Amino acid sequence: MNPHPIGVFDSGLGGLSVVRHLRQLLPNEDLVYFGDTARIPYGTKSRPTVVQFALETAGFLLRFDPKLIVAACNTASALTLDVLARELPVPVIGVVEPGARAAVRLAAGQPVAVIGTEATIASGAYVKAIRALAPAQPVIAQACPLFVPLVEEGRDGDDEIVRLTVETYLGPLRSQGVRVIVLGCTHYPLLRGAIAACLGPEVQIVDSGRETSLAVQRHLSQHDGLSPQQSPGTMQSYVSDNPARFRQVGSRFLNETIEHVELVEPEQYVGRPRVPH
Repeated sequence: MNPHPIGVFDSGLGGLSVVRHLRQLLPNEDLVYFGDTARIPYGTKSRPTVVQFALETAGFLLRFDPKLIVAACNTASALTLDVLARELPVPVIGVVEPGARAAVRLAAGQPVAVIGTEATIASGAYVKAIRALAPAQPVIAQACPLFVPLVEEGRDGDDEIVRLTVETYLGPLRSQGVRVIVLGCTHYPLLRGAIAACLGPEVQIVDSGRETSLAVQRHLSQHDGLSPQQSPGTMQSYVSDNPARFRQVGSRFLNETIEHVELVEPEQYVGRPRVPH
């Protein structure tokens, strides 16, 4: 048993969709979340910049002595997980490998589509992870850069602009025999209804946030790391900018009211040495 908290970081709000699943699967675990809202989005930035930001945000979480850190940002998972695993003194679980594993299992050799930010798709991380598990697996990768701002604006799947945008990005997939689609960004589950309506009921949707939470549960169970407490776990939320907006919009991701968010000043997380290219 391990009473220490689970640390979770993201470039902003999206990682709360991972936290939602963690709270459902592991209700007795204490959680500490840091959203780097001052520097969002990570998805349009270069790898060296994302590495630097990920080291700083994860480094901030270390002050809470976590037993494990979740890189809930798909871009950070795609571009920095190897660096984080090497540099941090605790295990790190990202969102790419769990989502890839679920996609391979469900696809049974049929085409898989992966959607995500420009940086996540350009990294090829999901394609590599899927092909490592199933070398012959057909994979189609599609960047959907407008999905994040639409979610951040509070638009949902019933919004006409959302429907048109989803159709523009994903409509062509219908003719390519896709049977599984991986939501390779933690914002995208909030558009799940529109995505499902566009692709039809025969396409299965993989939520990487849920699969990551299952991976965390397996890791803690296998390493005797589950919390010994019987009462519901606590959640501490920290952001690098605009805590009021985080409370308001973040409640949609978490599907519950966020009572308190603390602003973190730059000197508390900025300043780790930049990692070479």
